[in-house]
Amino acid sequence: MQYEAVIGLEVHAQLLTESKIFCSCSTQFGAEPNTQVCPVCLGMPGVLPVLNKRAVEYTIKTGLAMNCRIAPYSRFARKNYFYPDLPKGYQISQYELPLCEDGYLEIIVNGEKIKIRIKRIHLEEDAGKNIHDPSGYSFVDFNRTGVPLMEIVSEPDIRSPKEAALYMKKLRTILRYLGVCDGNLEQGSLRCDANVSVRPVGSTEFGVKTEIKNINSFRFVEKALEYEIKRQIKLLQAGEKIIQETRLWDSQTGTTQSMRSKEEAHDYRYFPEPDLVPVIVSEEWIEEIKKTMPELPDQKFERFIKEYGLPEYDSQILTEEKALAEWFEKAVTLGGKPKEVSNWIMVELLRLLNEDGKDITECRLTPQELVELLTLIEKGTINRNTAKDVFEEMYKTGKSAEKIVKEKGLTQISDSSIIVDAIKEVIIKNPKEVERFKAGEEKLIGFFVGQVMKLTKGKANPKLVNELILQELKKGE
Repeated sequence: MQYEAVIGLEVHAQLLTESKIFCSCSTQFGAEPNTQVCPVCLGMPGVLPVLNKRAVEYTIKTGLAMNCRIAPYSRFARKNYFYPDLPKGYQISQYELPLCEDGYLEIIVNGEKIKIRIKRIHLEEDAGKNIHDPSGYSFVDFNRTGVPLMEIVSEPDIRSPKEAALYMKKLRTILRYLGVCDGNLEQGSLRCDANVSVRPVGSTEFGVKTEIKNINSFRFVEKALEYEIKRQIKLLQAGEKIIQETRLWDSQTGTTQSMRSKEEAHDYRYFPEPDLVPVIVSEEWIEEIKKTMPELPDQKFERFIKEYGLPEYDSQILTEEKALAEWFEKAVTLGGKPKEVSNWIMVELLRLLNEDGKDITECRLTPQELVELLTLIEKGTINRNTAKDVFEEMYKTGKSAEKIVKEKGLTQISDSSIIVDAIKEVIIKNPKEVERFKAGEEKLIGFFVGQVMKLTKGKANPKLVNELILQELKKGE
């Protein structure tokens, strides 16, 4: 029997507010443990939460970007559950009345556009962090407690681990474009829980699902789902039952491990939060937020194709990160040809950034400097092969292209007499190849070009070399 996976993701995104959701404590990452806390986020008796308006705005903004209906009336609830790192003994979240519902986003899988529906986006407080010491002691850092957390819940529309990873990447891109979440998976500001079940191909009934908690990388999302799908299929093929449970992904062993039996919603004993009034969102407020919306990735993708004539592949790569798209556009504004700028970014710049584990925001090379390099190529001052070496030097040292060319004596040789002298020397040294060329092996032209370029240390004008070699080889025919 053939099986298919049914996957839904619950993505948790920490919002980039300066203060926590219900108090004025800082949300800055990396502070000393338990230094960014107060009686409110520590859940002391008698304290009252006060809702952070900016957190609500960021959630509405995200809902608009993901085509959601924004609820005019929403409400917070108490989710009663034992969190060792949430001292109140319950979490303030949203239950039956979330801020955003019924949205979607689209991903491209093997050239096909797939719509993933979003069931809801709601706002809640994050929990703290448990730290388990090898000595056997456990500690709790409450700095993260109360950081505003947005939960984006998809419908079970995802059918493969690859789709799940692409969906999560697209979410991250949108959140970073909006400026509502930094998307830092390593620091845990973006993480997800994956719900997965399997069913016979063609069936419309859902199987028993398991939940994989707190996955914090795109690769782990894919790997965890691949393992869990295989595990469930193997159980069904052996005639065993799938148990509804929560599991943890172990990246060391590449397996999921049982954590606890999965609770249903009623087990959390939700009830309206008595210390917070309902959230009323007016049409005027929504319109104000719409005015602050940036151009989103899909819009920018379409515009780059239409305005700059870029292929879809180029446009997709360049628009994955807002900062990269802005870097590209700046270079074009300064005079760079769009396709040429795109090629240099994708082939050379991204390669160097990946090697260093950096992103474009950490790059010392500016769009202006790339355009200056392209101008040197266009003028014939240097050829493209030399330009690649110059570009790498620019990236590493911060020096200008002109300075590097001058210091290293890399100016392109375009003097025909010098190039002809080099060609004659190559012809004298390679008589057999000359005879083969004259006998009809015209593909040997590449060999002669290579030898001339080697002799001139890569500085000869390649176009001129090609023209002059043909002239010299055909003399005497």
